[in-house]
Amino acid sequence: MIAIIDYNAGNLKSVEKALHYLGEDCVITRDFHEIEAADKVILPGVGAFGDAMEQLKKYELDKVIHEVTAENKPFLGICLGLQLLFEGSDESSGVEGLHVLDGQILRIPDCPGLKIPHIGWNSLKLINDGRLFQGLTPEPYVYFVHSYYLKASDEKIVKATTEYSTTIHASVESGNVFACQFHPEKSGTVGLSILKNFAKIKEGDR
Repeated sequence: MIAIIDYNAGNLKSVEKALHYLGEDCVITRDFHEIEAADKVILPGVGAFGDAMEQLKKYELDKVIHEVTAENKPFLGICLGLQLLFEGSDESSGVEGLHVLDGQILRIPDCPGLKIPHIGWNSLKLINDGRLFQGLTPEPYVYFVHSYYLKASDEKIVKATTEYSTTIHASVESGNVFACQFHPEKSGTVGLSILKNFAKIKEGDR
């Protein structure tokens, strides 16, 4: 069973639909016991960093996220869910993130000819043998919607980058914590392959 964390940040149904398409059992929940009992956990999300952290703390979901990630349970952050795993964001000055991983969320720099937010398909440069990308062809295309991007403190955890005004750390992996700035659930067959790879990972795997 895969638990999809519900903290009023949207994008839950599309993740659920993609997992059902792959034949995976999943539940949208904010219940501690369901999240703790799940084999894997996904933190999706769209919206503002500060509002999202407020909602996580309101339901005390920050506590269960720290618990399951410390247990090495496979955990996947998607879009805003990636950003929340880090220390903080330019979007919400003074708001502390979950700080499961080290790094900052920065605003995408203005660049002539490029619109912000970044909305659309970009190719990934795959590096450092990420388990989410096993079996994919080089430079797969995935779908992004964001105005802020990750700069991880430790580049060894970065498994995919993309270029949009700057080099964006598009996916990371540390232990059994995984995160994607892009939306695998909206990225066609490539995205389904990424979610399938996540679903295969077992607790304790490295």
